[in-house]
Amino acid sequence: MATVNKNYDKLQGAYMFGEVAKRMKDFVEKNPGMEIFRLGIGDTTQPLTPTVIKGLKEKVKKLGSIKTYTGYGHPQGDIRLRTALAEFYKKRKIDLALEEIFISDGAKSDSGNIASIFGLDSIVAIADPVYPVYLDSNVIAGRTGEFKNGKYEGIVYMSCNEENGFVPALPKSKADLIYICSPNNPTGSVATHKQLKAFVDYALKNKSVIIFDACYVQYISDKSLPKSIYEIEGAKKCAIEINSFSKWSGFTGVRLGWTVVPMDLVVEDAPEGKLNNLWNRRQSTMFNGASNISTEGGLDVLSESGFKESKKLIAYYMDNAKKIKQSLAALGFKVFGGENAPYIWLKAPKNLTSWKFFDKLLKEAHVVVTPGSLFGSEGEGYVRLSTFADKRDVKKAMESIKKNLKI
Repeated sequence: MATVNKNYDKLQGAYMFGEVAKRMKDFVEKNPGMEIFRLGIGDTTQPLTPTVIKGLKEKVKKLGSIKTYTGYGHPQGDIRLRTALAEFYKKRKIDLALEEIFISDGAKSDSGNIASIFGLDSIVAIADPVYPVYLDSNVIAGRTGEFKNGKYEGIVYMSCNEENGFVPALPKSKADLIYICSPNNPTGSVATHKQLKAFVDYALKNKSVIIFDACYVQYISDKSLPKSIYEIEGAKKCAIEINSFSKWSGFTGVRLGWTVVPMDLVVEDAPEGKLNNLWNRRQSTMFNGASNISTEGGLDVLSESGFKESKKLIAYYMDNAKKIKQSLAALGFKVFGGENAPYIWLKAPKNLTSWKFFDKLLKEAHVVVTPGSLFGSEGEGYVRLSTFADKRDVKKAMESIKKNLKI
């Protein structure tokens, strides 16, 4: 008799944006014709750059000819893209072998699947608040107990709050898999070398593995801040890095990313090379490789002209961040993030809950944000604003908040 995976029943409702979409839909239906300013979902809005468009067109044209058509590629990804990424890391004085780089269809799938190469008895540590895929994927796998009082039993929560600059402290109890996102989604905080070194030292001492989400590192303008976990000495022995072209090259719909699993990575029962081989086996079995069209786009992003164009995209969104942060601060709000990351973390006034502040912003200023409580219990009392919007909408949204929001 077939039965369901009952771990899904532990998940708290629909994926995080379901309720946001529902409330926005209800508001629009009750207020037809009302202009809504969407600063909620972190989806890019600006078009792909000229270099990328040219490369994608050329690849599609090649697929239309018997002489240049290609089908399946290498399970780990096109060797040209892996070579380009190795060179990309080398510029930061990080040496990676091609077999350590795995091309994906974006960071989300690998973030959710990477734990499959580790035992179900592994204890997971997760920042709170943080991107929910890390937690939900481990709930589904069966690494947690029940959800009680806003938290899952069996998970080690690393609190991120105003007192610690929204950068998590080391786990207070034993942890085997430690998820870190820097720059952080949703708070926009960025870990320093010293802070990351503390996690690397902890992982090396306890034979733990850090799963480092680096999807937003291209938004870091402060040269003193690390853009890769591998800038920290010893990290290759204890860390996996996941990255993506989505947010800095406009690839949210194109879908392309990569994951680094070093040969030096070890755990209690796996010598050097074992975890790399396991991930390779997992990908070869369950993933047929990234689209060859998307891959061509990734190569174009990493070209000299493509990278310069992507930097302009980053500057566009960071101009939005500056506008939002300055506007909200001028109104007396406590505002965090938005300096080396494309997210603004806004504290709700007058002890409002995240959802009450969400409703207030929507009904009075017609601005959609994301309630901080959706990212974890420590996100209660905050909302996240995405800077991935058209600058005209950002300008209108800030004007509407100033004019219409009753604080």
